[in-house]
Amino acid sequence: MSSARIVFMGTPEFGCAILQELIDEGLNVVGVVCQPDKLVGRKQILTFPVVKQKALEHDIPVLQPIKIRNDYQGVLDLKPDLIVTCAYGQIIPKELLDYPALGCINVHASLLPALRGGAPIQHAIIDGYDKTGITIMEMSVRMDAGNIISQASCEITEEDTYGSLHDKLIPIACELLRNTMPSILKGDHASIEQNEAEVTFGYNISKEEEHLDLNKTYEEAYDQIRGLIPVPCCYVMVDGKKVKLWKVSKTDINCNKETGTIVNVEKDLGLVIDGKVIRILELQLEGKQKMSARDFRNGAGRNWEGKKAE
Repeated sequence: MSSARIVFMGTPEFGCAILQELIDEGLNVVGVVCQPDKLVGRKQILTFPVVKQKALEHDIPVLQPIKIRNDYQGVLDLKPDLIVTCAYGQIIPKELLDYPALGCINVHASLLPALRGGAPIQHAIIDGYDKTGITIMEMSVRMDAGNIISQASCEITEEDTYGSLHDKLIPIACELLRNTMPSILKGDHASIEQNEAEVTFGYNISKEEEHLDLNKTYEEAYDQIRGLIPVPCCYVMVDGKKVKLWKVSKTDINCNKETGTIVNVEKDLGLVIDGKVIRILELQLEGKQKMSARDFRNGAGRNWEGKKAE
């Protein structure tokens, strides 16, 4: 077991899995840095990030600076030999990048240089990729632009959603980190520069991107919907109310109705895009609970056929 002092920086479930991998390997994690606690839900309950909860379970000190670029001294005080990040959610300042003797590495959920940014898993689906993966990279001041140390790939199927792809990538990331860490801890790992000509971006999802773009092609609309399932979820507006699309599937049904028209598909609902129908299997009306399209059609949605989504 290495005695190198490791500080881990991450916030959501993906980061939690990477932290657990470091712990399971018996590495010396001396501190964890994550985003501040947040007020969650209608009752505004103050909630820990899952990474914080995991660290506390293992008696690892936790730091939660509001802005790491201005408040990084606490990390330096931990005297890290290595900093490992995964989905932390803030840009790491140069003062931290330059400190550890073994450097700073990042576990990024794409095959860099593709999909630099904070939402690579979502964009891999939204942008129509058939393959993505995990990259372990040396960190640099520029976002996700550091040298590549190791990579592993993962196929994207037509049925994958953001949620399913996220879950497929976690064990791939853990195995890749397990295989890569020995050379990093020895300080003798190899790396290669990214090809800047092949760079694409997967920036954080904006509020505007949550609204289904009905000007897209059938394939593009289908990809946008499943790329945002289960969070934040794509939506359309019907009768002035937001309708979230929780589960959809492709069909081979052709329809000569206008794009955005709601149609009946057997006992479910469908949405016409470019003369074809996307089947809606689960939905959520604004202010209501998620439900199956079948149950909705048997109740409040019984007169929805022919309505127009916007």
